[in-house]
Amino acid sequence: MTLDIQFQIKNNSNYQRFLREHSYWYKELNRNPASFKDFVADMKDKYQLRPSDKFNKMLENISYFQSFLDVMR
Repeated sequence: MTLDIQFQIKNNSNYQRFLREHSYWYKELNRNPASFKDFVADMKDKYQLRPSDKFNKMLENISYFQSFLDVMR
């Protein structure tokens, strides 16, 4: 694993946690440092950090709020 990738992982707590939970990425990143983008994409997919996931959470919160207001009427 290159120093650049090690620094990026060390500076991001989500990367560290994901790497601890999915240790097979150690081997993959050591053998092929170019797969770091795949690592980040997999982390964002598992932790639901993509923009579409955030948008869906926002819509869900709005619908909860609307249903709460409907109950209050």
